[in-house]
Amino acid sequence: MAEEQVEGVEKAAVFLLALGQEKAASVLKHMGPKEVQMIGGAMASLENISTETVDHVMGSFVGTMKDQTALGVDSDEYIRNMLTDALGAEKAGGMIDRILLGRNSKGLEQLKWMDSRSIADLIRNEHPQIIAIVLSYLDSDQAAETLGFLPERARPDVMLRIATLDGVQPAALKELDEIMEKQLSGNVNVQTSSIGGVQVAANILNFVESSIEGVVMDQITESDADLSQQIQDKMFVFDNLIDVDDRGIQGLLREVSTDSLLLALRGADDGLKEKIFKNMSKRAAEMLRDDLEAAAPAKLSDVEGAQKDILTIARRLADSGEISLGGGGGEELV
Repeated sequence: MAEEQVEGVEKAAVFLLALGQEKAASVLKHMGPKEVQMIGGAMASLENISTETVDHVMGSFVGTMKDQTALGVDSDEYIRNMLTDALGAEKAGGMIDRILLGRNSKGLEQLKWMDSRSIADLIRNEHPQIIAIVLSYLDSDQAAETLGFLPERARPDVMLRIATLDGVQPAALKELDEIMEKQLSGNVNVQTSSIGGVQVAANILNFVESSIEGVVMDQITESDADLSQQIQDKMFVFDNLIDVDDRGIQGLLREVSTDSLLLALRGADDGLKEKIFKNMSKRAAEMLRDDLEAAAPAKLSDVEGAQKDILTIARRLADSGEISLGGGGGEELV
């Protein structure tokens, strides 16, 4: 792995591998399921890590920690031991299979540790209102993937219910949590809440495949044109990145790989391309321009996939307060 290829999550993965099992486990204890999944997946995929790469990564975090590197051990065994130390034997047991799955989470919270297809299988026979509440509880990208595994005929109804959901009484949410607990053999203790609504529906649709998004939005428009417009006004698409300030764009570019950016920009308008170029070094901008001109045609689905990956990073940075996103309707997404 060349030094210049290590960015974002891969850099964090190298850093944790270099820290050693005990320290890495201490760090992972403070992360949520999505972060553990991302970093764990990156750790599992790392191969041929050069000394130069380790020096670069460790230098960017805390200087040099060569004496504590754990890169020489078997990767699978390292990850197994580290996740067990961080999460306990039961939860780590499932994560060994797919990094993410946690068998000791509680009620609805456990769904965040599950594969999206498994969630869909679990809830597909429930009432659409129950499905809407469950999807509203998940992170938007996980909810979008789960929606894709649900029957096509059910998707528009579920999204309509999410968009018109105006919170859930704590007692009702607790009851649903207890149902999930029984099905998943977990324990319950839920607090609140204020879930659902137009913004949640928009966030989920931001992550679904374009073909699914189109069908769902067409049917929502037929049922309620005003609601459909509200959802569209809240959606944040790739070209909306032009509304992010220069500092935010620079922060985003530090997290995005060159290959992803090159693919995503093939479907961007000229204004956004120029904004990206403006926030890169002159040499990097020139190289990217040349690569775009010389690039072979790419599948639209691949371009859209790269754009959604970048939007996922943008939302993560927005959630942590590192950048501010402007929504399609001028509202700020937080």
